[in-house]
Amino acid sequence: MNAPAAISTLPDLRGDFPGMITHDGTPWHYLDTAATAQKPRAVIEAMGRTLGENYATVHRGVYSRSAEMTQAYENARRTIANFLGGSENEIVFTRGATEAINLVANTWGRANLKPGDRILISQLEHHSNIVPWQMLAEATGARIDVCPLTDDHQIDLDVAEAKLTEGHKLVALCHVSNVLGSVLDAPRAAKLAHNVGAKLLLDGCQSAPHMSVDVAKLDCDFYVFSAHKLYGPTGIGALWARSDILDAMPPWEGGGAMIDRVTFEKTTYAPAPQRFEAGTPAIGEAVAFAAAADYISAVGLDRLHAHEAELVERLRRELGAMNDVTLFGPADSAGIVSFAIDDIHPHDLGTILDEANVAIRAGHHCAQPLMDYFKVPATARASFGLYSTHDDIDALLEGIARTRRIFGKA
Repeated sequence: MNAPAAISTLPDLRGDFPGMITHDGTPWHYLDTAATAQKPRAVIEAMGRTLGENYATVHRGVYSRSAEMTQAYENARRTIANFLGGSENEIVFTRGATEAINLVANTWGRANLKPGDRILISQLEHHSNIVPWQMLAEATGARIDVCPLTDDHQIDLDVAEAKLTEGHKLVALCHVSNVLGSVLDAPRAAKLAHNVGAKLLLDGCQSAPHMSVDVAKLDCDFYVFSAHKLYGPTGIGALWARSDILDAMPPWEGGGAMIDRVTFEKTTYAPAPQRFEAGTPAIGEAVAFAAAADYISAVGLDRLHAHEAELVERLRRELGAMNDVTLFGPADSAGIVSFAIDDIHPHDLGTILDEANVAIRAGHHCAQPLMDYFKVPATARASFGLYSTHDDIDALLEGIARTRRIFGKA
C-alpha cells in the first residue's frame, strides 16, 4: 500500500514516546489518542523530577524546597493560562474536564439557576457534558434542551438560535466532538448565547490537543479540558473561567488551602482560583501538565493540525471507497475518523486489529445519545496524534482487510 507524500512539515516524533513500542520491540500503531494520548519523555521526566529530587509540599512550608515547589506549581498554572490565552487567576486545576464541569454545575449553576430556567446542550455531547447538567436540573428545577445535528453531523447552530430564549442561562457544547471530530463555530455559539444573556461553556478536551485555542477569540465564559488528552498525565485538568465569573462563584469543596480564616463561628475563603482547590493538590501532575503544554507548543498547534488533517483526509478517502463502510462526521473532522463496517461489530474489528498491534477505540465513546441518534450500538474510531503516521493507516487498512477475510467478506 503506497502512502501519499506528506504535505505537512511535522517531524517524526515517535522516538519521543516510549509507549509507541510494544514489549517485543515492534511498532505499536496507536490510533486511540482521542481517549488518551501517549506521553513524551519530557512529560515523564518532569513528573519524575517533581516526585523525586524536587519533591515537597506547596503553599505551606517555609523551607526553601517547599517555596521552590510552590513556585513550580504556580508557574504551571501560568503556563496553562498562556496556552489558552487567559490569565493565571482564571485557571483552576481540577482532576480533569469531568470534575471541571461538575465544579461549574455545583457552584455557578446552583447559585444562578432556578425553577424554569433552561440549559442548552447538543446531540453529540460526551456524557460528562450531559449528566452533570441533568443532576443540576433535578436539584434546581431547571430544564434541558437538546440541539440536533446538521446533515454533515455538526451542531446545528441555526436550530440553536431558534431554540434559545431569555430563559436560557447556560449553553454547554463540545468544541470538538470526541466521536465525530466536528468543530463547533464557537464564536457564533458564544454570540447566540450572549444575545439571550446566557453563558457559554466549551468542552475543550478534543480541541486543546489539536488546534490553537484562544479563549478571548472564542468568547466563551467557561472552557474545560484534561491533561491526559494533551500528552500529559491523568488525574489533572483545568477549568478556565472569566475572572469576574470565577470571583463571584461560591466554593464547592471545603478543607485546607481554600480558606482565609477558620473559626467555629465563621469561615472566610481564599480568593479565586485557590478557593476551588481544597486540600493538597496534584503537584507532580500540574508540573507535568505544563511540560505537556510546552512540548506541544514547541511542536506548533498549526503544524499539528495540518498533519492530522492530512491523515484524516487519506483515511476517510480510503474508507469511503469501501462499499460496506459507513463514515460518520464531517470531511474536515479534527483528528478523528469514526466508521462502521456492515455486519462486523466494532468490538470484533478492534479485537482482530489488536492482534496486528493496531489500537483503535470501539464502543459508544461515552456518547450513548449520539449512538441512539445514528441507530447503531457502537462505532469504530481511529484518532490521530502528533506521533501518528501513514504507516498507522496502512496497518489499519491491512487489518480491516484481514477482518473481512475472517468474516468471509473478502
